[in-house]
Amino acid sequence: MGQPPLFTRLIAELIGTFGFLFIAFSAVSVSVQLPEAIAPAGVAAGFGLGLALMIFAFGHISGGHFNPAVTLGVATGRQFPWSEVIPYWIAQIAGALAAAGLAVGVYSSAVESALVNSPGGGVSDGEAVSLEIVVTALFLIVISAVATDSRAPWYGAFAPIAIGGFIFTALLTVGPFSGGAYNPARALAPVIVTGEGGDVLWIYLVGTLIGGAIGGAIYWFIRQNPGGPDFGLRARSRRTDSPY
Repeated sequence: MGQPPLFTRLIAELIGTFGFLFIAFSAVSVSVQLPEAIAPAGVAAGFGLGLALMIFAFGHISGGHFNPAVTLGVATGRQFPWSEVIPYWIAQIAGALAAAGLAVGVYSSAVESALVNSPGGGVSDGEAVSLEIVVTALFLIVISAVATDSRAPWYGAFAPIAIGGFIFTALLTVGPFSGGAYNPARALAPVIVTGEGGDVLWIYLVGTLIGGAIGGAIYWFIRQNPGGPDFGLRARSRRTDSPY
């Protein structure tokens, strides 16, 4: 079965990004309005599980990027056409704007500031952007392995779990320091909708896009140099027209 038309894939990216981030922003809103109902791990779960669920829903259609840094990373890793990067970005940003707009419209105005990424207390802008680069690069390495490399025994079916699990873990461990975007659309949309956080937005645009490109390039290098022990892991033969 061939790949769906670009328009269909863009609709999937828009809806998937909206669904992922609306669930995530709702978790943030609960933490503000009903703090006794959710812990930081619950907010991280909102992002991680929201992403995993939308990948389960749309990954087989569009690839389930929902993140401009992911699209850039897999293009850098030569697993996605460069000609479709900008259309994917537009769809992802539109979905993110819809999610942020709905969250701000439905939940208390007190939620607005909480939706905006910012470095943790005592963390410099330079430290925050470095952390965003590192974590986003690692994110792309994980995505490249589980969603684009058919040699991996966990390729395909486990991709949503691994990808969502990575975001859950990253938000719990590094997010409190860097602000935890790992996604330019996630960072940009609340700034546009609320008008807050524009002074640090560059951290999350520069950090995530550089990190995405680095992670994609690293896995491309690994993919081109596969020689070495396989540690008993046998690659599985699967169709490769879609990473999920």
